[in-house]
Formats: sequence, C-alpha cells, structure tokens
Amino acid sequence: MPVITLDRERFSEFVGRDLSLAEMTKWLPWLGFDIEETGVDFVKVEFNPNRIDFSSYVGVARAFKGLRGWEIGLPSYNVKANKVLLRIEEAVSEVRPFMLAAIVRGIKFDEEGVSELMEMQEDLHWGLGRDRKKASIGVHNLDVIKPPFTFTAVEPHSVRFIPLDKNNEMSLKEILEKHEKGIAYKHLIDWAPKYPLLIDKDGKVLSMPPIINSELTRVDKNTRNLFLDVTGTDYVAVEKSLNVLSTTFAEMADTIESVKIRYVDQTVFSPNLTPQKMKLRKAYTNRLLGLRLSLPKIIECLRRCRIGARKVSKESIEAEIPPYRIDILHEVDLVEEVAIGYGYYKLKPTFPSSVTIGKQHVANKTANMARQIMIGLGFTEVMNFTLTNERLHYRNMRRKIKGTIKLANPVSIGYTVMRQDILPNLMANLADNKHESFPQRLFEVSDVVGLNRKLETQCERRLHVAAVSSHVNANFTEIKSAVEAFMTNIGLKRYRVKPAENSSFIEGRVAAINVKNIPIGIVGEIHPEVMNNFGLENPTAAFEINLEAILQ
Repeated sequence: MPVITLDRERFSEFVGRDLSLAEMTKWLPWLGFDIEETGVDFVKVEFNPNRIDFSSYVGVARAFKGLRGWEIGLPSYNVKANKVLLRIEEAVSEVRPFMLAAIVRGIKFDEEGVSELMEMQEDLHWGLGRDRKKASIGVHNLDVIKPPFTFTAVEPHSVRFIPLDKNNEMSLKEILEKHEKGIAYKHLIDWAPKYPLLIDKDGKVLSMPPIINSELTRVDKNTRNLFLDVTGTDYVAVEKSLNVLSTTFAEMADTIESVKIRYVDQTVFSPNLTPQKMKLRKAYTNRLLGLRLSLPKIIECLRRCRIGARKVSKESIEAEIPPYRIDILHEVDLVEEVAIGYGYYKLKPTFPSSVTIGKQHVANKTANMARQIMIGLGFTEVMNFTLTNERLHYRNMRRKIKGTIKLANPVSIGYTVMRQDILPNLMANLADNKHESFPQRLFEVSDVVGLNRKLETQCERRLHVAAVSSHVNANFTEIKSAVEAFMTNIGLKRYRVKPAENSSFIEGRVAAINVKNIPIGIVGEIHPEVMNNFGLENPTAAFEINLEAILQ
C-alpha cells in the first residue's frame, strides 16, 4: 500500500490553517487513511491505491479542506490554449503508441517540493502505470527546450545523450545495459527494433520513454516552467495519469496550458480536464446507507468530497466528478462519497433483525478434514492453479483430449484450459523439485472443473484430493495402503478397489476406487512414459479421489 509522510507545518501551509498533529490524526482516517506512524512533527499515513490523487500534499489537502467544510464543491481548472505542438510519429506505434502532454507555468519549487514531485511520479508509475508498462511520466524544464516536440522511434545506436544522474553521453542501447533505470525497465522496449525518443525542435533529447529523462531537462528548485509528458501502451491510463498530474500542479502554479497532440490519424488537445457527469438516485443512496437523507443533504455531502452536484429531478442528482478522481466508476462509488461527506462517525451501528449462527460449509469442512488426514499420513501439502494447459494435462499424462474446458481469451500459453484432475499438477511439482532429496510425498486438496454429467453444455466444480509418492521403492502396495487409511479416517467404509485400465498408469498396477458401484477415484503406479515426459527417474505411485461422494 502506498504511504505519504505529512509534515505538520508544510501540510498546514497547503490547507491554509495551522493544524495540530492531534487534529490531523483525528480527521485523516475519515478520508480513508490509515495512520502508520506519528512523530514529533509529522504523520505517516497509508492510503488505498485507487486514491492515487492522495500521493501528493495537494491531493490530501484538497480532500481535507472539503471534509472540514473549509473549501467545498468542484475545484475549477482552467486550461489556457497554447499553440505548442507535439507530433506522434508512426514509428512508435508498435512499441509505445500513445503520448499526451501539458505545460505548467509559474510554479515555485523548493528542495522538499522536488522530492515530493519524484515520489508522486513513482506512485503514479506504480498505481496507474503498472510499473511503467501502461503509462510512464516525464517532467521537464520547459525553459531549456524548444517546441515543436516530436515523439519518434530510432535505432538503438543512432542517438546519444546524457541520461539523468549521469555525466557522460550514452547511446540508447548503452542506457538499457548500463544505467540503473535502463537495467530495471529494459524489458519494456528492448524487444523492439527501434526505441522511443522524445526530442525538441533542435533535436535535443527530452527523454527515452519509459526508461529515463535527459539530464538536460532536470527539474530543480529554480525551475519555473514545466513540460509534462505521459506515454504508454494504454490510452486511458495515459490520460488519467496526466489528469492527476495536471490537477496537482494546477493548484501550485499560475497557469496550465494545453498541448496540441498530432497523431497520424487524428489531432487531440491535452490535458482534458472536463468533469465526468454521473447520475445519483436519492432512493438508491438511502437504501445502501440506511439513512433518510434529503436531496439538499446529499448534495452537501458530495460537495464536501469536492464533487459538484445539482438537483435534476425530485429523486436524482447530477454529479460532476473532478478529473483527478479516477476511482469513481459507478453510482455506488458516489454513495461512498456521500457517506464520507456525511461522516462515518455519525452512522449508528444496528443489530441484524434476525439472529443467525454461522458454521463452516460442508465442502470446506471436508477439505480441512482431508488435509489433516493426509498430513497425518506423512504427505506435504502443495497448492496449484486450477488453470493449466493441454500439453501438461493430456499429452504428458498419455491420455486423449476429451471434455476440455478452454478459456476464451487466455493470457498465457501456460494457462489455456481448466484442469479436470489434480495429478498432472502434482507430477509437475515433482518435476520442479527433482533437485531436492527423496522420498517426496505430496498432496493437494482443491477444486477441479468438469462437464456436468446431466447437461454436458455446462461445467461444474468438484472437490478432489490427490497424492503422489516418489522414491526408489514406491509401489502399488504403498499407495493403496495410503488410500485405505484415508478412506477409513474420512468415514467412507463401504468402498471397493477393483482392477481398472488407465493410460497414465502401468497396466496391471492400477485400480478404480468405487462407492456404490460408482467410480470416484483411481490408484496405481505411474506409467514410465509419463515419468519420462516429466523428466522423473524415481518410481512414482499416486491416487486421486473425487470427494463429492462424501459431500452428498
């Protein structure tokens, strides 16, 4: 969770009132902060990542003033038109296709302000940019560069510049190989034949997104005018990052100016700080909060959260959401803001109208019992994903692909289908740990997914237990003894072990476990070909049981 340290004196300057530490620690939690530490003259607080606007003194002070009623309603942000042009060339379309920008004039920094800017930038990289993958930010000294600016892509060795915190020129390739930031983030662009570069009219380098800025555009306490750029692979993340950044600077500077962004197929102006509008129903609000608030009271609560609000009918409100509030996505989010503005401390807890006694679900109870038994039998528990792939689940286990439940949009070739049993995962666990000492006895109690027996167009979850024993003397007798001990301890006394055939096991050393003539499991010695497929040398015996028979 992100953390910000608020110096009492400095925070008081942003709020416009002399605050005490006691006052800060009393009211900050009602905005959603957790107090991490209180010092002699500071408070360290933790905030939810969805409130990324809290990553700066400006953002916290803005909300604090609203909650206390000192400054309420929608903050006004005027973006002055400017003719500054930023060209986005087609060369970046494959590696880093989007960039938006803004100009800040008349800002006053001190050493603490520069440090806070860097911390906020990193919070945005983490919270919105997904560690620079979706969006990355550049803050530049506008006075040392000349528009128009160009965002392009160039050959790795074709351009040299001095990266931030260095004294010597380096090529783009050298930056990825030798610079600390280059080493950390090279995976974002080193696969591309050309690397992204932001340059000015004279060809001076501003930055190599998303890796590092140029030393030329370094921001310090004497910087008065800024050029902000946000680049990335996700346009929404880029726009939201710029909005949070722009609205923060808007309350610290004289003016915010727009930049004309010219793509190959369109032209846009940024930043776009137009408030988003959303409808909020009175009945919906009161039903969720258990209150009887009037429309004027709901409007007042929203304004305390710095959200614009006006009555549009007898039963609804139109809310105007400031551009830095990227966390408000649904009407229910506005209800939460009403609760904050009203004051959680005013809400009176009530007892439920009906008294109920909770107890453990039968599936969880059975699973926990199965785990205790297996641990008692000397097996070690592992946990695997319910997602797997066809190679591991079918080919490696010497069986035909049948009844596969495939994912419509898998994000990885390693996770393309839902597993129908646990044994393939346990075999993979043995393969991953074959460098460890033997014997190895592993088990897992978890869900699998299979086709519904009555409606084969639907699938259902089932609780299974599976175990493997791998060592030089592993055999059918050993694993069958484990099955018998498990079945006795879990309470299934009427079962039969009958000879069976299964391509994953050695013929003649495999049996089915039946309850009321219904097969619920398999036990036996793993086939040598399966062992070779997983790269295993020691003999392995295994069993798997469908625990649905116990649940029914």
